[in-house]
Amino acid sequence: MRNAFPIFALMNFLPKRNTWLQILFWGGLWVLIPLLVAGGWEHFDRFMMRSLVVLGGIVLVTWLNMELLLPKLFFNKKQAAYIIAGLALVILTVSIIEWSEAPWAEYFRRSSRPKGEERPGINPWHVMKYIGGAMPYFTALIGSALFEIARFAKQKEKEAAEFRGEKLEAEMKFLKSQFNPHFLFNALNNIYTLTVIKSDKAPDNLLKLSGMLRYMLYECKAETVPLGKEIEYLRHFIDLHLLKDSRGLNVEVNLDESRPDLKIAPMLFIPFVENAFKHSRIEDLQNGWIKIELKTSDHTVVFDVKNSLPKQDFTKDKIGGIGLENVRRQLELLYPDRHELTIRENGDAFEVLLKIHLT
Repeated sequence: MRNAFPIFALMNFLPKRNTWLQILFWGGLWVLIPLLVAGGWEHFDRFMMRSLVVLGGIVLVTWLNMELLLPKLFFNKKQAAYIIAGLALVILTVSIIEWSEAPWAEYFRRSSRPKGEERPGINPWHVMKYIGGAMPYFTALIGSALFEIARFAKQKEKEAAEFRGEKLEAEMKFLKSQFNPHFLFNALNNIYTLTVIKSDKAPDNLLKLSGMLRYMLYECKAETVPLGKEIEYLRHFIDLHLLKDSRGLNVEVNLDESRPDLKIAPMLFIPFVENAFKHSRIEDLQNGWIKIELKTSDHTVVFDVKNSLPKQDFTKDKIGGIGLENVRRQLELLYPDRHELTIRENGDAFEVLLKIHLT
């Protein structure tokens, strides 16, 4: 086991498949084309030695570019540093290969001007020599970068498409989980009772239920909705629940409506309120209670729901059912690293605290 770590470290350091393909492509390009165009058959040994040295430089440039410079700099939005590092890598590689004291220097000697014709200052011949010598490594750097950037963009596009599909599926499950037939039947029965006793509250509550259904079926299709719409939906939901007992239920509601135009994903808050009504045994007027509070600032929304927990279990689903699991996934998809969801149970009380950073 002690020897396993160096082996795994070495495997991570070795070039990946795409890097090998780029090395083979650019190496083959700069070995075969000079052989076919310039011809190297008369001095084949000399040509092969030059080709091996050039190939070594291409391997070095392509490998460092694919394994180090692109992932560490370019894809981390450090393009300026990538350009500087890439040019430095090419210059360093050319300097090593064109070094006059290198063991392979004799294979790279070119004819030069006679000594009497040499002029002080920058020698254009030397400049052209280094520019020509840099071409294999420069094209390997740029070419491998373009191929890798295109592959990276394609991969990100595929991930984005998968993300959109997963998001759509989660949204459909989420919306389906919010359509609670039990709540709908109870609301209709309560409104029917109001009509039988000819209460003036019947038309108003019927409009509330109609507005809730319209909001859920049509307006929730948008990615974001005004916070005022969500608050209105919550108030209607709570009001319709309060119809079940004419004596009044112990429900405290404090919703900040000072910023109704804040944009937020739809139907994020209702699962917590629904769970509170479902599990608090609110019908117990002595012990059942619910507290709902929403606070806002210019860039954050804080939603806090507390409810009583009965001392004795009664027929109910497990706390945090389908709706809660769906809202967890919604938050991960819509507000990654921009939300805090805290769920805690303290003896006779249950609390859900959600904080969303909108920007």
